[in-house]
Order: sequence, then structure tokens, then C-alpha cells
Amino acid sequence: MRLVLYYLILLGSSYVISTYGPHQRAQMTGDILLGGLFPIHFGVASKDQDLAARPESSQCVRFNFRGFRWLQAMIFAIDEINNSSTLLPNITLGYRIFDTCNTVSKALEATLSFVAQNKIDSLNLDEFCNCTDHIPATIAVVGAAGSAVSTAVANLLGLFYIPQISYASSSRLLSNKNQYKSFMRTIPTDEYQATAMADIIEFFQWNWVSAVASDDDYGRPGVEKFEKEMEERDICIHLNELISQYFEDHEIQALADRIENSTAKVIVVFASGPDIEPLIKEMVRRNITDRIWLASEAWSSSSLIAKPEYLDVVAGTIGFALKAGHIPGFREFLQQVQPKKDSHNEFVREFWEETFNCYLEDSPRLQESENGSTSFRPLCTGEEDITSVETPYLDYTHLRISYNVYVAVYSIAQALQDILTCTPGQGLFANNSCADIKKMEAWQVLKQLRHLNYTNSMGEKMHFDENADLAANYTLINWHRSAEDGSVVFEEVGYYNMHAKRGGKLFIDNTKILWNGFSSEVPFSNCSEDCEPGTRKGIIDSMPTCCFECTECSDGEYSYHKDASVCTKCPNNSWSNGNHTFCFLKEIEFLSWTEPFGIALAICAVLGVVLTAFVMGVFVRFRNTPIVKATNRELSYVLLFSLICCFSSSLIFIGQPQDWMCRLRQPAFGISFVLCISCILVKTNRVLLVFEAKIPTSLHRKWWGLNLQFLLVFLCTFVQVMICVVWLYNAPPSSYMNHDIDEIIFITCNEGSVMALGFLIGYTCLLAAICFFFAFKSRKLPENFTEAKFITFSMLIFFIVWISFIPAYFSTYGKFVSAVEAIAILASSFGMLACIFFNKVYIILFKPSRNTIEEVRCSTAAHAFKVAAKATLKHNTAARKKSSSIGGSSSSTPSSSISLKTNGNDCDATSGKHRPRVSFGSGTVTLSLSFEESRRSSLM
Repeated sequence: MRLVLYYLILLGSSYVISTYGPHQRAQMTGDILLGGLFPIHFGVASKDQDLAARPESSQCVRFNFRGFRWLQAMIFAIDEINNSSTLLPNITLGYRIFDTCNTVSKALEATLSFVAQNKIDSLNLDEFCNCTDHIPATIAVVGAAGSAVSTAVANLLGLFYIPQISYASSSRLLSNKNQYKSFMRTIPTDEYQATAMADIIEFFQWNWVSAVASDDDYGRPGVEKFEKEMEERDICIHLNELISQYFEDHEIQALADRIENSTAKVIVVFASGPDIEPLIKEMVRRNITDRIWLASEAWSSSSLIAKPEYLDVVAGTIGFALKAGHIPGFREFLQQVQPKKDSHNEFVREFWEETFNCYLEDSPRLQESENGSTSFRPLCTGEEDITSVETPYLDYTHLRISYNVYVAVYSIAQALQDILTCTPGQGLFANNSCADIKKMEAWQVLKQLRHLNYTNSMGEKMHFDENADLAANYTLINWHRSAEDGSVVFEEVGYYNMHAKRGGKLFIDNTKILWNGFSSEVPFSNCSEDCEPGTRKGIIDSMPTCCFECTECSDGEYSYHKDASVCTKCPNNSWSNGNHTFCFLKEIEFLSWTEPFGIALAICAVLGVVLTAFVMGVFVRFRNTPIVKATNRELSYVLLFSLICCFSSSLIFIGQPQDWMCRLRQPAFGISFVLCISCILVKTNRVLLVFEAKIPTSLHRKWWGLNLQFLLVFLCTFVQVMICVVWLYNAPPSSYMNHDIDEIIFITCNEGSVMALGFLIGYTCLLAAICFFFAFKSRKLPENFTEAKFITFSMLIFFIVWISFIPAYFSTYGKFVSAVEAIAILASSFGMLACIFFNKVYIILFKPSRNTIEEVRCSTAAHAFKVAAKATLKHNTAARKKSSSIGGSSSSTPSSSISLKTNGNDCDATSGKHRPRVSFGSGTVTLSLSFEESRRSSLM
């Protein structure tokens, strides 16, 4: 690299020592010399050098009026500084400004002259030539415009630490201070511009765009950053193309074909005006007018593109423009330009000729015209009125790049002022020394510029950050067609503040935007049609993520805006409507007192309580009758009370569940049923033991005393109570909202522990099974004691109900769980009430003849005789079998018969003297049992 630079410097010095760069320039001597690089022309003529003769310098073509205005801004700023009494007094700034022709080769040709004027001792060239004798040094360069040109210039100027301040190069690559040591700029980096473009696309909800970038150091980094931003936003780039002003016609046509066939209606362009112009011309030729252009700052206000004849294609373009500034007196300065006055500016003559379409006397272009190489033009006087023609040169309404040039010159002047006014001991150099402005070198100016911090005449604070960039913002402009003359009007429609918080950076006034020059409706540029609310985007195989199909949201999910990526799940207390566009509150349900089912259960429960209370009243009223006494009055009262509790416990299952209800209802039901079944168990077992005994001994009477009966009932119930206490302590039930059902929230009870509920019901069923066993054995007791049969039936009903309850409980949900358990409680309670007590109440109220002591005696005696007869028959049968086994099988066994006479004549209601008789074969045995009231009562 160093050898190549040696060669370039030697070649440049030998070629430019006499001319100091390209022949055409603007220059003025001064104490301190500033360099300038401006695109006075848009490009160079394409010429194939066959090297048959010495190569000639390329000719610059297509005059750039805006570039010339930028040059004038630098000259105006230098004139102001030279005429200022406060800024750099007694010091005159000079300038040497060259035309880059918007190409790297021309820019490097001019830059070599800047380098040759500086001391280049580090390259050890003095032995070849004395390159620094009598050549004024350039201490800073303003320029260049394009990023590609500035990149090449910065590589060369950085070797000698000559400060370079660009006014229009925004490539983010130039922020690399390790590579571009002396580069600075007054334009924001397009690092933010790519982000801003992505934000705009997201703002208008586009997801299918094309990207075109210039094939240089400006376009490639810009579109690369843009691609990353688009990926983060899940936005797809359909086409990504590079372009150059030097493309062949067939390349431009192929690019236009791809754009025309693309379904993306938005085209993002990172390119300069000269680069994009060939494509715009082809689009105009094809009359492709349905595209929206998003322009980077490099061409957002380019006079090459902003032409009336292009407006059918580019109208509606949204461009990024730099913040406009105000330069007092600049308008008058621009209007005073004349070829005869501005002899120091050689570009004025060509500007004049291009403005008035004429030739000045002694113009080299006039000679070319006479030779027939160019079109014929009339002669100019040089006195024409510049204000009488319309030209981009006089478009000073929005000074953007011109203002950046103005700021760059003043920044250099302020750095020189800081050097001039530096106080020894407070400088920026070694040992806090100051630079000598009379012997100042470029690297010292660069050091001072890096620490620059001042307020300009407009009140703006100027400070270069760590990347040598000035903080700035973008103005968003929209290309309109003027109603007066059809020209292009740049309407400000928003701004982008790169230093604002996220969400507040971008502002766009939609009401000011005219799409395609006439429409206020935002164009559609998506790969797929928008998904309506209630749907979401579904992936299509082998297609980009931006291409999708609309899929309806699932139940319980919704989307309330178009083109939703995902459906949002409704909150637990809500459900989606039929269109899945919003969520409504779920209906809250529980077994309510007001619904028909709840009313029916409540009526049944109250009816059960009333019937039980009626039975208890009958039993209390007829408590001294034989049937009531025979059924153990005290236990019957407890049994009836427990049935009232059973019926009442079902009421706790109705109504909105609360924590206290959930904790109360299962223990209330379980304890009530155990108390009820315990009473039935004790009653049944007591009667069975009494009638199974051969003779009711005192032991039986003592064992089945009333106190012991109540103790057994208490012990059985206490076990259930302990189960409930352990349950409530370890896992207490509580109310909760069941959201499992789609459109309904069921408020139910969480039982806390299903195992505990199983123990509670299992223990109840165990007692019922024991009770059923004893009741089944007691089914043949005397007629007055046949409640055992009905107890058997009641236990059968109990088992049927609760065996059916288990699958019903686990297969139902919501309020029906409570309903199933309430029905089970009521059914089993009614079964026990009806089977055990309704028969007795019927006898007491409607068959009082059967509720007498004689009826009880007769039934008891008959049962006793049956038992005795069976016992005797069993004994005789056993004896005969024994004798038969001893006497041999040949002996005959006499037949015997037993007959029991228990007709109605044997039991007289008026007399207790008749006795039942039992006959055994050849004789008759008469048994008698006498019951005394006191003795019978004790047994019962």
C-alpha cells in the first residue's frame, strides 16, 4: 500500500505541480487555505480508452446546478468570515475548490493537489523532489458530496491527518475512525436513515417492498442496514437490486422488468440522483405509475429526478430531507453572480452558459460547437438577468446541503479561532501547549476540530460526537405537483427525531400526504391481503413469512385489528364472540335459589323436613302406644332428628358457594347420615339380639340398656366427626371459579381432598352395609317388628343411590355436581323416612286396632313358638340321624309331624288365657308365655 501511495504522490506531483489539480477550479489566495470538493457535474463522459495514444482526462458532463450552489455557499461563508471583525481578525481565508464530477477518479485527482501542498516527510519523498517548496498548504477540506467519493478521499487525506468535513456523505462506514482518521461531517449518518425508513414502512403497515441501492459505499451499507431493520420487524424485501448510472441499457431494462413484475408497490431507494435517473427514465417510458418511492436524502430533492416530466411516476414520493437552515444574505449573493465579476470562479462561465443556453465569447465550448461536436447555441453577453429564469440554483427556499456547507466552513473557522485565542498552558497539545497559527499544520486543526464546541450565529450548538458526526434530524417531504405550473413541490409531512425515545421518533401527518400525486388513501403493498379482525396470519409453505393465509381464531381467542400475527387468548373470565373480534364476560353460574332446578330441590328438602317433623309429632303424640314403645322411642326421636339434619344439609348445596358453605356442607351431610344410620344399626341389632335369645336374660337387658345404645350411636358418629376435623385441618374445601367451560364460569366447591371425601362416604356406606346385614337377618321378626324388612329396603335404596352417585359425581361438572349430591341426599333421606316410619304412622293413624298390647303379645308368642319348634325339630332330626347311624340302615324311622295352630280363635282380645299349642306326632305340647308390662317394657 505504501509503495502504491509513493507512486501516486510522485505521479500526482509531477502532473499537478504546475496546475495544482484539475484545470477548472475556483480559487482565491489567503493566509490560510481551505480545500473544497463539489459535484459541479453529474458524471463523466463514457469513453473507451484503447491506449493507442496517451490517455486523456475524462470529460465531465451534465452541469449540476445544485452542486454549483453548494460551491457558492462555501465561497459565501469564507467571504463572511474574511469580512468579520470578531472571527479570525487580520487573517484571510483562501480556498481552492475542484469539481469531483461525482466520480472517484476526478475526486482523487483533486485530492492529490491538496496532499502535495502539505509536508509529507513521513513518506520520505524529499530525495525525489522538493514537493513543498513555494506551495501553500491546505489545512482542511470541505467535501465531498457522495459517500463513495468521500470514502476514497478520506483514505488519502487520512494518511496526512488533513481534516475533511463532508456536507453530504452519510454512509455509516465513514463513522469508523480507525479507518477514516480525519473524516468528519455535518450530515447525520444513514445508520439512522435506514432505521427511519423501516419505521415508516412499519407505520403504514407495509410488509412487501423492493429495495434499490447504488453500487457503491453509500448504497450497499445503507441497504444492508435496512435489511437488518426489516428482519427485526418481520417485513420482507421482495427485490434487492443494485444500480449505477453507468449501467448499460439492457441492465436497466432487466431491472425495470423485475420491478414491473413484482407485487411490491413500495420501492426503497438508497442512491444518488444520477444513479437512479436511468431507472426513472425507463419507468416513465413504460408508464409504470402505481409505485410508491421512498427516497433517501441523497436524491429526495434531486433536481435530476424532480422534473415535471417524471411526476407521473415519482409523484407521491416520500423522501428524507436534512434539516433546513437559514443563511442570511445568501439569496442576494446567489443573484449577484456574473461571469465578468467572478473571475476567481471558473465554474461561473459554464453555469451562465447552461442557465441561458448560450455561449460566452472565448468559451472553449463555442469552439466545439463551431466544429460541430455540440449543438448550436447563441452567444451570451454576460449581462443577462439571472432572476428572469427558473433554475435549481436559485431554489433557496429550503437550504439543506448548502446549509451543511456553510456550517462546515464555520466549524473550521471556529477551530482556527480557538487556536488563535488559545492561552498557553491550556492548549490541547503536548504539555498543554498551543499551536502557532502562523506555522500551523493540518493535524493540529484536526485536533482542534475534534474538541470543537460552540454556538453559531443561529443559536445552534455545534459539537462533533465520538464518531465525528453532528447530531441532526430528518424532515419528511412528499412530492406534490404544483397546481400553478405543474412543477415539483416538496411538502413537509413529518419529521424523524433520531435522539427521541422509541415510539416518539417518527411523526407523520397523513392528511398532508398525496399518494401518486392525487390520492389520500394509503396504498397497499403487502404480499397477502389483510386478515380481517377475528383471524390471524397462517404460514404458507415455501413462502416468505410476509405471505400468509388468514386463519380464523380458535374459540376463546380473538384479534381486534387487521393483519394480526397471533390471536390473543381471552382472560379467564371472558370468552370470544362468534366472530372472534372481542371477548365478553362469561356468564357466572351456580345452583341458584331462583332457578327452577334449585327451587325444586329446595321444595323437596323443605318437604322432607316437614314430613319428618310431622312423623316426630305423631310419635310424640302417641308415645305411649305399643308400636312407638316397641320401636324404642328415644332412638326413634334421635333418628328423626338426624333425618331432619339430612334434609337440611341438602339446602347448603344450593346458592352461590362461599368458603364457609364449602367447609360446612360435606361434614353436615356426612355427620347427619352417620347419626341416622347409627341409630338404625343400634335399633336393628338390639331387636335381633333380643329375639334370637332363647330366654331374655338379665345380661341381655343390661347389655342393651338405653345408655349403652346412645353410647354406641355417639361412638359411631364420633368417628365421622374426626374424619371431618382432619379433613378441614389438612385440606379444607373452598369455593373457586371453574373456567374450563367455554362460555360459562361455574362457581363450585373445591373439596380440597377427594380422598377425604371418599373416607367420609365410605365410612357411611360401611355402617349402612352392617345395618343392612342385621336388618336382613331380622326380616322375619313378628309382624309388629317388621320394620327390619323396611330397613332392609331403605338400605337397598341407600346403596343404589350412592353407588349411582359415584359415577354421576365424577362425570358431571359445574353446578350439576352440587345438584347430583343434593339429589342423592334427598333420595336416600326420603327412602329411610318412608321405609322406616310411614308404615308405623299409617298403623297409628289409620289402623289403631293393630296398635294394642294383645296384638304385640300374639305376634311375639307366634315368633317364639316358631323358634322353639324349629329348635325342637332340629334337635329331633339330629337325634334320629344319630340313632340311625348306630342301629343300622335297615331299621325304620317313625314319622313325626309338627303343626302350629295360630288361628284367630287362639288369641282372644278379651282374654289372655288361651294359649297356642304345638303338636309333635303322637302328642301335644302346650307352651305358655306371660308378658308383664314392666318386663316387656324393659326388654323393648
